[in-house]
Amino acid sequence: MAGNPRVGVLALQGDVREHAALLEGLGAEVVLVRRPEELGTVAGLVIPGGESSVIDKLSRLFGMQQPIRAAIGSGMPMLGTCAGLILLADTVLDGIDGQESFGGMDIDVRRNAFGRQTESFETDLDVPALGEPAVHATFIRAPVVERVGDGVEVLAALPDGTVVAVQQGSLLGTSFHPEVDGERRVHQRFLGLAETFARSRAETHA
Repeated sequence: MAGNPRVGVLALQGDVREHAALLEGLGAEVVLVRRPEELGTVAGLVIPGGESSVIDKLSRLFGMQQPIRAAIGSGMPMLGTCAGLILLADTVLDGIDGQESFGGMDIDVRRNAFGRQTESFETDLDVPALGEPAVHATFIRAPVVERVGDGVEVLAALPDGTVVAVQQGSLLGTSFHPEVDGERRVHQRFLGLAETFARSRAETHA
């Protein structure tokens, strides 16, 4: 298991293939997760970018919302990028009517925070937890973290202080899309968490 965990990518909507390809390139076994039984076979889950309200609706339609919430509660690592960050937030600001999240991170996230007129932009981010060099980050109609709870670590912020990457325990979230630029270190950090979770789960059942 060490170095080669089995992880999932939530495959309801969004840039699923890009995440799967990046994870496979890092040596992970990747499962495209659409059903609760598939979630039960993995040691971590990536929630990709896409449209957060659509992923929310489909997760309920496919019976995935409660299993994902239970997995988060059990300590399973999750990586949410862009829409995935929104879905990991306990509070979604300016969500559409009836929009829900999986929750788990003590943060408030605002959808489309940069406005639709700025469809996307790229910048280099200093992310001390990932070391050098700077992370080249692509933001596409990106959310931002407007409030961070006591147990949340800020991994990266824009020069004006806007928080764009966070970690709380085994949950990671970024406003940007590391998979678009082939930035591997965010996913490597996630895989490290998944390896630890898989080991602890194996020891529990031994």
